[in-house]
Amino acid sequence: MAKIIDGKSVGIEIREEVKNEVQHLSAKGKKPGLAVILVGVHPASQVYVRMKAWACEEAGIHSITDRISADISEGFLLEKIDTYNKDPKYHGLLVQLPLPDHINEQKIIEAVAPQKDVDCFHPYNVGRLMIGMPIFEPATPAGIVELLWRSDIDTKGKHIVILGRSNIVGKPLSMMLMQKREGANAIVTVVHTGTQDISTFSREADILIAAMGKPEMVRGNMVKEGVVVIDVGVNRVEAQNEKGYRLVGDVAFAEVEPKASAITPVPGGVGPMTIAMLLKNTIKAFKFQEHLY
Repeated sequence: MAKIIDGKSVGIEIREEVKNEVQHLSAKGKKPGLAVILVGVHPASQVYVRMKAWACEEAGIHSITDRISADISEGFLLEKIDTYNKDPKYHGLLVQLPLPDHINEQKIIEAVAPQKDVDCFHPYNVGRLMIGMPIFEPATPAGIVELLWRSDIDTKGKHIVILGRSNIVGKPLSMMLMQKREGANAIVTVVHTGTQDISTFSREADILIAAMGKPEMVRGNMVKEGVVVIDVGVNRVEAQNEKGYRLVGDVAFAEVEPKASAITPVPGGVGPMTIAMLLKNTIKAFKFQEHLY
């Protein structure tokens, strides 16, 4: 029976640490701030942004969600970003993705001031991440690394196979896990859509991280005995229940769990870690801008 890696409880632990730190800062008359820009009414984005707002309120972080119509111009959005870049009340700034098709996502990402880029999407911050000198670490990859660390799963010298090469998870996570430091120092293989036989690599993994966005793609015959499995996927599939759907990961849990030594559930695994690490990045941004490092 595999150990269930409980991201929910670890996320709560981190959020409590952030709350204590915010209280300490507030006692000195200082308060971190986070601004979130939400363009349009993308359902998943709206849920995620609400969760960020609740988490900030719980931690004592001053936050604002600036909701903007989907038909605004790219120029208008750039002006909004510039306003928040210059506003000292907000130490962190993120623009929720995806954006409407008429707006150039990369231009928007690069418009956010690097010192406020708590998503760690700006090329400047990605570059620092690559050479092992990050100001920020992207929330989901950082959450995965932290989850492994706090679950006493050793990564040093282990073969970690990452399924997926997105700019949000796969690529930055591979950079972080190969760094020569505690909680990393792994041998990393990245598998993607150009891979002819994923099983060739997934069966060699000591730690398998699935982040391809394909429901239950990883089957029991694709992993070896004793593997540690981190499932990043959150997918809706049809189900005979009140909602008409259920959430599943990229891993067929019922097939893989009996072979694994440890595994994250969906939901309740990686998801809660993402917001917890975003809060940590907001504190980092505050300290960086207030010269407290």
